[in-house]
Amino acid sequence: MKKILLLTLAAFSTALFLSYRYKTPTPVALSPECYTSCYNADVREQFRQASNNAAFAQMHQTPIPFELADAKGVVISFKAADGTEAKGYEIKNKRKTNKWVFVIQEWWGLNDYIKREADNLSGELADVNILAIDLYDGKIAATPDSAMKLMQGVKIDRLENIVKGAISYSGSNAKIYTIGWCFGGMWSLQTSLLAGKQAAGCVMYYGRPETNLEKLKGLNCDVIGFFGNKDKSPSPEMVTKFEQDMLSTGKKITAYKYDAGHGFANPSNPSFNKEATEDAHIKAIEFLKAH
Repeated sequence: MKKILLLTLAAFSTALFLSYRYKTPTPVALSPECYTSCYNADVREQFRQASNNAAFAQMHQTPIPFELADAKGVVISFKAADGTEAKGYEIKNKRKTNKWVFVIQEWWGLNDYIKREADNLSGELADVNILAIDLYDGKIAATPDSAMKLMQGVKIDRLENIVKGAISYSGSNAKIYTIGWCFGGMWSLQTSLLAGKQAAGCVMYYGRPETNLEKLKGLNCDVIGFFGNKDKSPSPEMVTKFEQDMLSTGKKITAYKYDAGHGFANPSNPSFNKEATEDAHIKAIEFLKAH
């Protein structure tokens, strides 16, 4: 009996030792940065995931309502690359031209503020067609919460198909220039990448940079960017890295950095920075005219 008890005690002790030695480590919580970078190298998907973060939403204050009067353009339809219908706000030049400026919306959608930007560009730039691309298929957000839902609902494939459809709509001989803010700043660069040899110039307002060097090697136009030193997405560090990446791939970027936060160039943003916006606008128009 004593022998059985000793064997039982030995077995129990061995089990305790093994369970301690091979105990599963306590999982470590991932940081928000890792959620958006550890598992997916596509910056477009990173942005979509980051938009579900409350801190990201807080950078976007509820915009002041704005309604466009005396619109210069009209809403048009064109075929997306997958054969479905896509829409945009178009201001056609009076004379035929192969120069196109694609205007890319913020994460709010193609609202009247973006349409006004398109109208203004058509008045400042000669001999161009303007197309503000609707990446949300007609949906518009008025609050950060609703914008988060729209961003989470959109699929990267859909966005690509819409952009490719716009490129086809402009024609194979079109010279394509792009301009966008925030979400649209990122997609301004992505659109120029998708445009290939048709890309003629890219304007980015505080958009997330492309980090894939192989993709950047395929960029066929110069880039001008406007960023805020108080911004967290993209942060000043991300912008500096982007400049280095562009240099290393033989591409040209001119970056201007202001003492401003995210969304500083939107007049409907409560944190609108008038001085920075005016300076950036002058430089953006000069860039587009020069190219």
